[in-house]
Amino acid sequence: MRVHVADHPLITHKLTVLRDERTPSPTFRALTSELVTLLAYEATREVRVEEVTIQTPVTQTTGVAIAEPRPLIVPILRAGLGMLDGMVTLVPSAEVGFLGMVRNEETLEPSVYAERLPEDLSNRQCFVLDPMLATGGSLLSAIEYLFDRGAQDVTAICLLAAPEGLAAIEKAVEGRDVTIVLGALDERLNEHGYIVPGLGDAGDRLYGTV
Repeated sequence: MRVHVADHPLITHKLTVLRDERTPSPTFRALTSELVTLLAYEATREVRVEEVTIQTPVTQTTGVAIAEPRPLIVPILRAGLGMLDGMVTLVPSAEVGFLGMVRNEETLEPSVYAERLPEDLSNRQCFVLDPMLATGGSLLSAIEYLFDRGAQDVTAICLLAAPEGLAAIEKAVEGRDVTIVLGALDERLNEHGYIVPGLGDAGDRLYGTV
């Protein structure tokens, strides 16, 4: 498994505003979208392309285009939806699927309650959007779900992660082509399974249900 923590002043600045409990939902949503576009730039470095021939106003030349099958973007509902616009801004030709997962707040175990994905993901590159990699349970379930459908490789984009969750993912996906792109790696999980210092519940803050 590959892990990339995007160490950039703009990312750190935007994360600082997201962490602030005084930041209102509209600002939180806008900054999340901006952050994901920055993180997606790093996450798509290995996106598959194919050579194409084009005609410029001056001469014929070769370039590259996103290869078929197109990348599949999979936000994990509901919080991952807040990241979708930022991702498709960078990769507008990608296909979008959806995966609904919920975490039991007592056991911290995830379960799938809805999905809208292509039946066959053979040879597909998949990009999973999930703001918080806490225990790693939801993200790991999503990754396994995609590989079971035939995905070739999976890249997860997360705003924040805890070391415990990252270690759990790494252990579980050994031997598979998985990349994790993060805005920051935080200190730890607390006794309730929340990232410290974190930014609270991303879904609640995105949609004003705090």
